[in-house]
Amino acid sequence: MSPDPAAPATPAQPPDRRRRRWRWVLVVVPLTLALLVGGAYVATAVMEVPPPHTLAKLETAPPSKWGELFPYRTVEAGEPRVLEEAPATMPDTVPWKGSEIPFDEFLTTTHTNSFLVLQDGRLAYEWYADGVDGSTRQSSFSMAKSLVSLLVGQAIGRGELTEDDRVVDLLPGYATGGEYDDVTVRELLDMTAGVDVSEVYNEYWPFTGTSRMYLTTDLPGFVHDHRSVDYTPGTKGVYRSVDTELLGLILAEVTGQNLSDLLSEGIWKPVGAEESARWNLDHEGGVEKAFASVNATARDFARVGQLVLDDGRVDGRQVVPRAWITRIETPAPLEVDGWEYSAQWWHPPGGDGADLSMLGVYGQYTYVNPETGTVIVKLSDHGTDQDEQETYDVLRSVADHVSAE
Repeated sequence: MSPDPAAPATPAQPPDRRRRRWRWVLVVVPLTLALLVGGAYVATAVMEVPPPHTLAKLETAPPSKWGELFPYRTVEAGEPRVLEEAPATMPDTVPWKGSEIPFDEFLTTTHTNSFLVLQDGRLAYEWYADGVDGSTRQSSFSMAKSLVSLLVGQAIGRGELTEDDRVVDLLPGYATGGEYDDVTVRELLDMTAGVDVSEVYNEYWPFTGTSRMYLTTDLPGFVHDHRSVDYTPGTKGVYRSVDTELLGLILAEVTGQNLSDLLSEGIWKPVGAEESARWNLDHEGGVEKAFASVNATARDFARVGQLVLDDGRVDGRQVVPRAWITRIETPAPLEVDGWEYSAQWWHPPGGDGADLSMLGVYGQYTYVNPETGTVIVKLSDHGTDQDEQETYDVLRSVADHVSAE
């Protein structure tokens, strides 16, 4: 279209004005971005959570790798105990949501990274996804709770605490004058304490409930700030990760040791772990996330399962008191969210009550079946609590199959 010769011409901007405009853009835009980014870092520091670049990595990294994003304390291994091999086949198909699917399809459908089976104490089957092998550490998530249980059982066996002890008698400065003061070690173990920290996993706003506790850089401060209950302790079972964090703080207080050293000396070395583990902390040199985040290999998680299957003994030595194994094998009086539970160990529905399991979000399982003599470890990057009952149906079918071979 030709310009209208009658229209007035737009005066050209003087070169110095154009330069001033671009100079303004080049200064103000970066400054604005810097203020926004700086504000985000200040905000996360005030909230006592990791900085924005770490939060961004949490949004993009698979859960199995989250342990690499936080400070940790090493759980030292000792002399490795060799796992004898007795290869077995897996079933061609397994039950899945009312039908049968190929076993390999189950592994991929549930985003499995590691799948390992011990039968009668020997390595029967071992499978890893691409990029994962027997030395790869993966996050336990809430399987750590069951490890804390074993440490509590050992401390009770040594006479350092009892299940009847009140939290406020073990942790100085925790008394409130309310119902919180009635919470006992037993109620923490069985998830009947009612401590008011909701079990929330919101990846897009991880600043409330357990998500906030997972991120906080001050775990003792967080727990101390949440000293209230939303029901009378001991009256019902509701899964709360804060209960386990309290157990962790109690263990550190009564033993004078951090959880990583307790786990190393009490469990990791006695079972003959092949690799050291890493227990994530709230900050460098800080406190272990007792409710989550022991990063270890599938083989070493299996060794823990075998310890439980063998009544707490390794090579004739009683590592965990037999009374404590009986405790975790016996479902507590109150179910937790509809499932049988006992001292931080699950008794999944659908069996005869004899099997028990460590369980973590995103598909972490260490399953122990005393009747078949089977231990199964499955480490995954699946949903937060997705397909858990269906997965246990598969684990039971695998245990039956392998024990019958």
